Amino acid sequence: MNAPNPIPFNPEGPQPLLREIPAGAAYPVAALGPLRAPVEAVQGMTQAPVAIPAASALAVASLAVQGFADVETLGGFAPVSLYLLTIAQSGERKSSCDKPLLNGLREYEREQSEIYSAAFKAWATATELHDAKKKGALRDAASAKPDKRAAAEADLAALGDAPEAPILPDRTASEPTLEGLFRAFLQGQPSLGLFSDEAGQFLGGHAMNADNRMKTLGGLNSLWDGSEIKRTRAGDGVFTLRGRRMALHLMAQPVVMHGFISDPLASGLGFLPRCLICEPASSIGQRLSANTRRDDAALSIFAARLKSILARTMPTWDDGRTLKPESLTLSPSARALLVAFSDTIEAAQAPSGALSHITGTASKVAEQAARIAGVLTLWTDLEAHEVQPDVMADAITLAQFYLSEASRLASAATVSVEIDRAEALRKWLLENWTEPEVLVRDVVRLGPNPLRESPKARAALGILERHGWLAPIDPGTIVRGAARAESWRIVKGAAHVV
Repeated sequence: MNAPNPIPFNPEGPQPLLREIPAGAAYPVAALGPLRAPVEAVQGMTQAPVAIPAASALAVASLAVQGFADVETLGGFAPVSLYLLTIAQSGERKSSCDKPLLNGLREYEREQSEIYSAAFKAWATATELHDAKKKGALRDAASAKPDKRAAAEADLAALGDAPEAPILPDRTASEPTLEGLFRAFLQGQPSLGLFSDEAGQFLGGHAMNADNRMKTLGGLNSLWDGSEIKRTRAGDGVFTLRGRRMALHLMAQPVVMHGFISDPLASGLGFLPRCLICEPASSIGQRLSANTRRDDAALSIFAARLKSILARTMPTWDDGRTLKPESLTLSPSARALLVAFSDTIEAAQAPSGALSHITGTASKVAEQAARIAGVLTLWTDLEAHEVQPDVMADAITLAQFYLSEASRLASAATVSVEIDRAEALRKWLLENWTEPEVLVRDVVRLGPNPLRESPKARAALGILERHGWLAPIDPGTIVRGAARAESWRIVKGAAHVV
């Protein structure tokens, strides 16, 4: 990561410590292909940053198509499931962006809920009749005379298994525990979406507390990978989930999401590298009524397409619940584009490269591009067998955008940690240090715990120097009875600066 721009020493007084995040690139909305029109319709209606409805549209489209096919990547076939994290402050109209794009899904879930209700009542009645007949048959078999016992046992066997419960119709969850999510897969649809426009409730809830975070992140990783999941739970017994798919879109305010993406566990376990992350510049204060645009036709077409895909029967094995997705291959030209993109990203991950600070995310970006290409292809044509080069080019553009966002936010998170340490040192100097000068060794020996290493102490002192809280002393100057190669003078009057 490049060092922050130096702030010259200001003899007129110290400057506030700031955590500035540089502006991101413009969202490449033209690369959304078949999703562009509904995204622009939502943006015109809400005047929110276009990246917010774009992420919602990608997540919804991924949910719709992920059960039908896996896409070819440079490492084999992978699900077309997408995980997206969107950071936007309160009042940024996250819900207003999400709702129009989810309308078709919500309508479908309501319709299926009515069908399920009738099917559940019929199942409950059939189960009661089966249980009553089985109870009677067991009684008859137990009391039958030897010459009648074989016939009684045959009657019992003829009853067969109890009726199978209908599959739950819901396609989404918003605040599940990992166990609740797996139970939904066990009893419900093999393709689900975890969507929330107020994800602070999920990220700060039971599933992500200190005891459960590692387990939850590991489970979400397995679902993104399309791996089988084995569970042993009291009450549920032992079961294995195969052929399940999940799309994810979590939106939250910066105060929530910045803390999450700065968590070493979220990155170290590989969850964040599996996510397409974005924090668009705010549009609050610029959303004038005169600029509102509506395109109800585009949203109607999107909702109709969504419902038509959801109504299609997903390919499954004989159990009707384990997905058996088709294979969506890359055309030779599309593959060549992806190979070139992958090689470029690989070179940038070298120790001195521009992506050396986010190698986990960068290593997965070629697969992300293939997944996005799969979503765009299947949204247009569920019967497609091959990704075309124009679609792959668009998908690479989108993947590159999300990679640039991940790089920008990771750099900002690192700067934020450094600034936090400098702020802790500033407070310590004002509240606990009585000498007019300070040395690195003073901070290492006596300063705040996070700064008990020389590199961290020196970095924090440097930040305070650049912001005017400390003034460098010439090397060789006598400080506390000895010549010092490196020392700082606390700026007079700094204690009075808020």
